[in-house]
Amino acid sequence: MEKRWTLKKGDPARVEALKEALHIHPALCAILEQRGIGTYEEAKSFFRPDLSDLPSPWLMKDMEKAVARIQQAREKQEKILLFGDYDVDGTTSVSVLYRFFQKFHPNLDFYIPHR
Repeated sequence: MEKRWTLKKGDPARVEALKEALHIHPALCAILEQRGIGTYEEAKSFFRPDLSDLPSPWLMKDMEKAVARIQQAREKQEKILLFGDYDVDGTTSVSVLYRFFQKFHPNLDFYIPHR
């Protein structure tokens, strides 16, 4: 079965305004406009994100419990197991966390399930 892509046009005036402000290809401007990015400043934030714009990790559910459990594992010298997913963001997350934890807790392992 042949797949057919349907591309949305977007607001031509906003696409043109982005093209003038950013000096980039109109197709990229259309994609940005469809993502709700309509100004130079919004595009700048999208292309050059700043860590200060990230939401606080403490807003994640049960973050306090997770931190307390990791601290307990360190104090008792227990093994920490990082459990990841097999998709790209899951394996990348495990890799990043593994390298981070490895610096201060050598009793560490990871598990990524097979499909």
